[in-house]
Amino acid sequence: MDIKEIIKEENIVYKKTSVLTDKVMHYCPGCTHGVVHKLVAEVIEEMGLQEKTIGVSPVGCSVFLYDYIDIDWQEAAHGRAPALATGIKRLMPDKVVFTYQGDGDLAAIGTAETIHACNRDENIVVIFINNGIYGMTGGQMAPTTLPGMKASTCPFGREPGQDGHPLKITEIVAQLPGTTFVTRQACHTPAAVRKTKKVLKKAFENQINKRGTSFVEVVATCNSGWKMSPVKANEWMEENMFPFYPLGDIKDI
Repeated sequence: MDIKEIIKEENIVYKKTSVLTDKVMHYCPGCTHGVVHKLVAEVIEEMGLQEKTIGVSPVGCSVFLYDYIDIDWQEAAHGRAPALATGIKRLMPDKVVFTYQGDGDLAAIGTAETIHACNRDENIVVIFINNGIYGMTGGQMAPTTLPGMKASTCPFGREPGQDGHPLKITEIVAQLPGTTFVTRQACHTPAAVRKTKKVLKKAFENQINKRGTSFVEVVATCNSGWKMSPVKANEWMEENMFPFYPLGDIKDI
């Protein structure tokens, strides 16, 4: 059978939870966003939180997240998701509130909102997708771009003496007294996917138990921005991203 006959909307089977909508995701093949979306949807369904959860989707590749997960949503200005989540949670403390942000959103224009929300001990979940690049707007260098890593705004590779050093925002928020649970995971293998789902569930449970801010980073691939195949992008992530952004729990009170 021709590959064009296989890759049709009616042949794409991805929905195994009622919290996911029927809309086919727009992400590039190999993108980590779709995997994390499904994990978030599974956790919400398994915990029976669909009617209680409010997600905050900002600007970036995840801006259309509200098309895929059937819960209440608010869209935030670029970088402002933690501030908006703070307002929602304080007005409706019985709701489960989370943000879903990329590195350009959370660790660049939204650095202040991120740090201060965590420092205030806001009882929310922050989900942070780190693929080391601005994936939606042209592949520019992000705060998380590695030294030597090429991007459209550093075509010869990031030079720390000129471009600054990569920002380990997760380690920074782990030092703040308001954070309860800070972890860094990935979704490159089945075992890693299961671990990421486990920590997402724990983060939501922490919020229900009023334990303060839970911060979940997922080191991700952007094979289109990195100019690699999905398989090669996973290999490159393991060889280059993981040594700089090691996986595991950083803080768990």
